[in-house]
Amino acid sequence: MGEDEDTRKINHSFLRDHNYVTEADIISTVEFNHTGDLLATGDKGGRVVIFQREPETKNEPYSQGEYNVYSTFQSHEPEFDYLKSLEIEEKINRIKWLPQQNAAHSLLSTNDKTIKLWKINERDKRPEGYNLKDEEGRLKDLCTVTSLQVPVLKPMDLMVEVSPRRIFSNGHTYHVNSISVNSDCETYMSADDLRINLWHLAITDRSFNIVDIKPANMEDLTEVITAAEFHPHHCNLFVYSSSKGSLRLCDMRASALCDRHCKLYEEPEDPSNRSFFSEIISSVSDVKFSHSGRYMLTRDYLTVKVWDLNMETKPLETYQVHDYLRNKLCSLYENDCIFDKFECAWNGSDSVIMTGAYNNFFRMFDRNTKRDVTLEASRESSKPRAILKPRRVCVGGKRRKDDISVDSLDFTKKILHTAWHPTENIIAIAATNNLYIFQDKVNSEMH
Repeated sequence: MGEDEDTRKINHSFLRDHNYVTEADIISTVEFNHTGDLLATGDKGGRVVIFQREPETKNEPYSQGEYNVYSTFQSHEPEFDYLKSLEIEEKINRIKWLPQQNAAHSLLSTNDKTIKLWKINERDKRPEGYNLKDEEGRLKDLCTVTSLQVPVLKPMDLMVEVSPRRIFSNGHTYHVNSISVNSDCETYMSADDLRINLWHLAITDRSFNIVDIKPANMEDLTEVITAAEFHPHHCNLFVYSSSKGSLRLCDMRASALCDRHCKLYEEPEDPSNRSFFSEIISSVSDVKFSHSGRYMLTRDYLTVKVWDLNMETKPLETYQVHDYLRNKLCSLYENDCIFDKFECAWNGSDSVIMTGAYNNFFRMFDRNTKRDVTLEASRESSKPRAILKPRRVCVGGKRRKDDISVDSLDFTKKILHTAWHPTENIIAIAATNNLYIFQDKVNSEMH
């Protein structure tokens, strides 16, 4: 994964007309399901679009890996809180798939306040030959029924049905930033700025508050919760991150209210790097457990860090995402870019990590070889079977032909949301209102 190596990626893109971008079209979350056969995106307009992976055919070996639209539905509508005189946006903050239990699929979607459980199933047959109903579904006159028949199932065009199964509301005073499904497949948690709630998937009218960091006097507030996630294997463990750059691992067996963490992960600040922006850029915007459950991945403004669950004093690995922006923090503060919340992702074998950057760039770091690469999600690279070439940002001095100057970066083009297929080298990149899906056909399987 060196800077000078071609990264052979075959891609598939869902592009909208860039000249007519509306706020509602901007993608706000991306998530693969547990098999990787389905991919869901949510946008600021409250819509969820589900893509399904096409099966491979002998005639078209490149068709496998291509995702086509499977279903689209309106998940949330704009609301108004009359008690607080506040508008509640329809924007989808997070989507989480539930492990598949039967032929149907289920997912959770949330905006700032309300979490919904959706069921997605297919219908390719319809019943015919009812005794008491005619073909249009109207009840027959009993006097006209002269014989008894057995209803039969007749084939029909495939139809995907999406229905709301549960609505979990009134659980949060502040904006929901995370939802995470527990490994017990019965519960999930939702986190806002100051509290984390535990819900049962079958119970909508109550939840249990498991973390509450709200001070008695709001003037004493020094940090907020930025993200939270359950451990992938131990249903009693979860982690949450804060705006101060710390991680707290909590054990629900210890007490009902997990205000006292069992482990605190924090990196000591280097006094020589202390500045006005130190606290802002140290805020953790995303935290993800590795698939093995041994490590945690965090993203702050300038770096991604890998933490070992057994080592609290410092991160195991630190990778610079765009260190060339360190001298531009003042202008990034003025245009509010410094508050952008970038996400991060593991590959299926926990050997490579990925995160987004500006100028529609995204970064990959190989933990074994320590090599890194910068790639670009653009319309030029969106042709089928195109090869993504590494990009390089030049700070000063000599520039190579394809290098881009740090002063030429477009800060309106940012990749905040990324997702990695659970077992294969397929990634999904959300770039404003466009979705890019890249597949490495050379190294399709994880090692």
